[in-house]
Amino acid sequence: MELSEPNSAGAGDFVGGLRRSGVLREQEHLNGLLPVAETQATTVLAFKFSDGVLVAGDRRATAGNVVMYDRADKVLEIDRHSVMAIAGSPATAWEMARVLEHSFQFYRRSQLQEMRVDGKVRALSKLLRDNLGMVLQGIGVVVPLFATYDHSSSDPAKVFFYDAMGAQFEATDFAASGSGGPSVRSILYYENAWGKTPLRELDQKNAINIALRALDTAAEADTATGGIDRQGKIFPIIKIVNKEGITTVPFDVLSSLFHATFSPS
Repeated sequence: MELSEPNSAGAGDFVGGLRRSGVLREQEHLNGLLPVAETQATTVLAFKFSDGVLVAGDRRATAGNVVMYDRADKVLEIDRHSVMAIAGSPATAWEMARVLEHSFQFYRRSQLQEMRVDGKVRALSKLLRDNLGMVLQGIGVVVPLFATYDHSSSDPAKVFFYDAMGAQFEATDFAASGSGGPSVRSILYYENAWGKTPLRELDQKNAINIALRALDTAAEADTATGGIDRQGKIFPIIKIVNKEGITTVPFDVLSSLFHATFSPS
């Protein structure tokens, strides 16, 4: 069912409204051929906990209703204390990540100091604005998260989220993006407001468990979110950003935590 049909799930969205009004027209198919389905990657999340910032992403990449890959890496290290988590077009997002990495390296080597956090955040915002032309054509949309650790701040753990036009927002406690983002945000809000321990007070073990629960729950409602494959031993990518730098949580740690927490007693 097309988004422009009145009974479709996306009939009320902005792009669908533009299509129905004729403002946005679909590209005509060349020689009657259908357009190539763009690969998309979702879902990512980030939240502050007692030791810094946890950033996680599921592993699934899709093209339309086809699963392209179930081991995609959507949490990318940009420098020693910065991570970009991608939702949207992985081809565009990975290129943005490479540009950011080289920009931060060049600044550090030429200025003999790290770029300030506000400079890093604006650099990603500019890349998103520069990509707006592709977004208006309906391809290359990226809606990332950016997490970093600012040693000079009284609240050093930082999480930022963006829209497709490059607007930047700093999250107080947590953020999520991608097709499973609404489910993840609901889970994180519940845990932060009504759980036994607020997110900022969680230790690393419990923070990892919350991230696993959130992504696995989102996968139940969103087919584009990979969740956890018990048989294939596929787990989300989870990275910790703190004053020591960036740590990738090993597979065996995720596996042991998951099975200890979720296996029936």
